[in-house]
Amino acid sequence: MSKTGLAEQLSQLIAQVSTIVVGKRAQIEDCVACLLAGGHLLIEDVPGVGKTTLAHALAVSLGLRFSRTQFTADLMPSDLTGVSVYERGKEAFVFHPGPVFAQVLLADEINRAGPKTQSALLEAMEEHQVTVEGETRALPKPFFVIATQNPSDQLGTYALPESQLDRFLMRITLGYPDLLSERALLAGQDRREAIHALPPVMSPEQMLAAQEAVHAVHASNPLLDYLQALIGATRSGRWFVAGLSPRAGIGVLRAARARALLDQRDY
Repeated sequence: MSKTGLAEQLSQLIAQVSTIVVGKRAQIEDCVACLLAGGHLLIEDVPGVGKTTLAHALAVSLGLRFSRTQFTADLMPSDLTGVSVYERGKEAFVFHPGPVFAQVLLADEINRAGPKTQSALLEAMEEHQVTVEGETRALPKPFFVIATQNPSDQLGTYALPESQLDRFLMRITLGYPDLLSERALLAGQDRREAIHALPPVMSPEQMLAAQEAVHAVHASNPLLDYLQALIGATRSGRWFVAGLSPRAGIGVLRAARARALLDQRDY
């Protein structure tokens, strides 16, 4: 795909999602940049502001196979990864894959599940594979986790551990809509019905090609110097208890390259 064609496709993707989540174009651009960079996305805000709607609209618009899991206190790791069941006809145990075997996993209210279930996602998010009953199984490509969570001070929530937060490239908030956007929501079509009518803007192959284009964006040495200075500042002990990890630095650079691609630049 040409650079012009890719830019038009990404612009169409952002415009289409903006018809569902109105008045939040900047946040939608951040979400698309996160997915282009191959990262996972965490959307944190109070209930009812469109977190799940945004995640659902992104998945449908990207044309990717997705599954939605409602995280609750009694959700078990096997509910995500799958389980082997004995089938009499085959006289053998047959593995039944869980919802994590999708291209987009929508983890709704992820911080309402216990730490054991949250940790089941660590291998999937970092290695794009899961190990179940001693066997490692690869996840489809591309693979994204789009998670939503409520503020940690609300009832029935568990704070995500640092190891889990570190797997997310971005954490964004939506906030309440402005007056014009809220009027459009009140007067318009039901957003859940509108999502089902959305056509896919990209195919899985095109998303993988877009991610390759992100890797090809040039980053100059002065930019790398600036990034290292930022990382070093977080490790000085002056502002933060723990500084950014090397993985975080790589993620910031990938996100910057993705934003450049959205701005139709190759540098």
